[in-house]
Amino acid sequence: MTFGTKIQILSEFGKKLNKLSRDFNDNNISVHEEGVFRQASAVNPWFTSDNILHGIRYWATVLEERSLEKWLAEFESESAPEAKTIGVITAGNIPFAGLHDLLCIYLSGHKAVIKTSSDDPVLTRWMVSVLSEIDPNVGRQLVFQDRLSGIDAVIATGSNNSARYFEYYFGKYPHIIRKNRNSVAVITPETTDDQLRRLADDVFVYFGLGCRSVSKLYLPHTFDIQRIFAAFYDWKHIIQHHRYASNYDYNRVVYMMGNESILENGFFILRQNSDLATPVSVVHYEFYENEIQLQSEISKKKSSIQCIIGSQKEICTDDFGHAQWPSLSTYADGINTMKFLMDL
Repeated sequence: MTFGTKIQILSEFGKKLNKLSRDFNDNNISVHEEGVFRQASAVNPWFTSDNILHGIRYWATVLEERSLEKWLAEFESESAPEAKTIGVITAGNIPFAGLHDLLCIYLSGHKAVIKTSSDDPVLTRWMVSVLSEIDPNVGRQLVFQDRLSGIDAVIATGSNNSARYFEYYFGKYPHIIRKNRNSVAVITPETTDDQLRRLADDVFVYFGLGCRSVSKLYLPHTFDIQRIFAAFYDWKHIIQHHRYASNYDYNRVVYMMGNESILENGFFILRQNSDLATPVSVVHYEFYENEIQLQSEISKKKSSIQCIIGSQKEICTDDFGHAQWPSLSTYADGINTMKFLMDL
């Protein structure tokens, strides 16, 4: 099957997801789909209906014919590789994590043997089943198994701890093994309140659990930090989620008992700290004196940063509000998954 044919199939897939997102928004989804989403939320309470809907909207948006053609243009002249079996271990931090890898395998003509995260045994399977309604061959190409066997290469995503396990067991195969990463935002004296409001989406969508979720703010040394609280206020409803609220309460008490200076407003905590990784409900910030110092700080941590949000094109990778809307050609950890698969 040619790229052109598969582009048409994925474009139809996107249209199907677009209709589903509208039905979802209008409370008009089928009993079956409602059951799938309820089951996903029961297994993983972080998978709220809003976050599942956001994931569906994202894929409905990017799986558009022109976007697919633009993404795959660099590979059109390449001959299809000999079909191999790719072991895939997906993450379960956000809904549909790992779908980009599966679509890359589908497009490159390989077979995927997929072991899903215990945090997401439902949504990725359901998404593949929706695609198989358009292309019945998908069920033979994207296969779910409890154990990876008979594989020729591996794509695995997990924590830093699990990455060491993956390296030990799968290091002998051609592989992509992803570890923990976090995302940061660069705020300048010119950053507007509207940009800060869009930044709130980059922080709070998926409860901040995604590798593209902003966990660290770089602020100019003269910045009025109260502007952050004002701009983020529309996300105050997030504290109504029981797990998020528990994390907020716990972290607040820990910092207070440790006599640590924090700023908080009832639904998230700002903590001055140089680390990129943060607990749920906490955002770190750090002041910078000038652009040279800022670039030096970011450069030191480049291998742990997934994306940099802001308006400075010479530093930033994505504009405010775009953290959870990456293009199809934006590969996790900067590793070109399609090229990896086409070169096998």
